[in-house]
Amino acid sequence: MKKFFMTVLRMITLLAAISIIAFLMMEKAPIDPLTAYVGTNSTISEEAKQEIAEYWGLNEPPLERFFTWAGNTLRGDFGNSIVYKQPVLTVIGERFRYSLALMMTAWLCSGILGFFLGIAAAVYRDSILDKTIKMICLIFQSAPTFWVGLLMLSIFAVNLGWFPIGLAAPMGKLASEVTLGERIHHLILPSITLSILGIGKITLYTRQKLLEILNSEFILYAKARGESIWQIVKRHGIKNIAIPAVTVQFASFSELFGGIALAESVFSYPGIGSALTAAGLGGDVPLLLGIAVFSAVFVFAGNLIANILYGVIDPRIREGNSHE
Repeated sequence: MKKFFMTVLRMITLLAAISIIAFLMMEKAPIDPLTAYVGTNSTISEEAKQEIAEYWGLNEPPLERFFTWAGNTLRGDFGNSIVYKQPVLTVIGERFRYSLALMMTAWLCSGILGFFLGIAAAVYRDSILDKTIKMICLIFQSAPTFWVGLLMLSIFAVNLGWFPIGLAAPMGKLASEVTLGERIHHLILPSITLSILGIGKITLYTRQKLLEILNSEFILYAKARGESIWQIVKRHGIKNIAIPAVTVQFASFSELFGGIALAESVFSYPGIGSALTAAGLGGDVPLLLGIAVFSAVFVFAGNLIANILYGVIDPRIREGNSHE
């Protein structure tokens, strides 16, 4: 019970800190929400601008606006989006279902592919395969998401024409008319672009952990018994590298949220990342704060799931915690 209350307390502290930091960053940003709302070349009168500012609460002192937002949020009201003219929770709900499909596809691809590439690189250490995998991983880790997205778009969508240029569904079609195959077709390039963020890290991390196990003394005993390298990996390696792999993979939730805005912007994908970009450019503080809080909850939930899975993968961890 004590551990549960500590987890809740950390969660509340995290949400409060993120909300304050996000609000301060928007206040210091060189973007005037009123100017972004009416446009730089707007010809409306000053009286009309004042009415708009009063309607959205933009003429109130920053501290008062923050505490008003915080009070309403505690009651479940995240306010209305200035950019989308809808409740913040509605915007997040509509767009998160697209982002969730994109993130989970990229997350699974990077985790599974990175895990097995790391095993292959460790088993064939210092071979051409190992050197090639390491080189590709280093390139993936250093390549900006925006640049990778543009490259994928240019090669596979524009030049080869294998995939659509963007969006989550074909243009001109009603949502009810879009098939699952068409949605998957539009999802492939953005998910590959986003998965590149995590493949390099999980591959190199898995490779290093497996090499440490293969160089340990009990592996020498297993080799003396006549076990092959793949038998050793199956019986001793995978079990011992599973927990570190799960740790790295669930920790990548934060990186996914960091890269999803860029990936969705490149492919015009209507997810929460593109809404975050629109909120930042439009000075939409309620939407930006709502997405920041939602993202923090999502990442925290990912880390919590990882902690639970530790006990499932290795019961010794669960038993150790039960004695505390």
